[in-house]
Amino acid sequence: MAYTAADVRMLTPVRQNVERRASKPDLRDIFLCHAWDDRKGAAKELHDKLEALGVSVWFSEKDVLLGASLLREIDKGLVKSRVGIVLVTPSFLKRISGEGIADKELSALLATDLLVPIVHETTYEDLRDASPLLGSRSGLDTAEDPIENIAAKLAELVAL
Repeated sequence: MAYTAADVRMLTPVRQNVERRASKPDLRDIFLCHAWDDRKGAAKELHDKLEALGVSVWFSEKDVLLGASLLREIDKGLVKSRVGIVLVTPSFLKRISGEGIADKELSALLATDLLVPIVHETTYEDLRDASPLLGSRSGLDTAEDPIENIAAKLAELVAL
């Protein structure tokens, strides 16, 4: 896997936090924050590629049971995950401006050094316009690196 210097700078603090949290039992490797509209498209594709690489992913589509409180389950998922990734798509940008569930997940993740944004079918410029705080974080971009490579980088990031 090839990493740019920017990738290394961005991922190093996240990796350090992963290593610090390694001793905590029952943690998922990754919490996948995404827009509801992406749950059967890009978010599911990323989830499936990560799981195929042996990464345990908290994903609302499989982890929130019928009748459960979505917000409470998300809260538990955030606590029990080593890293949070935010799949930034055009749908996600619309959702966070509406202050819905994706916005709440994002707020919780922004308070940590465990956050990796993944820009997909949009740009960092669009992201900075919608969320300057998230847009100020370095991340990965599917326009520069295929989603398969991004999944592999994330798998290496959380491997213990």
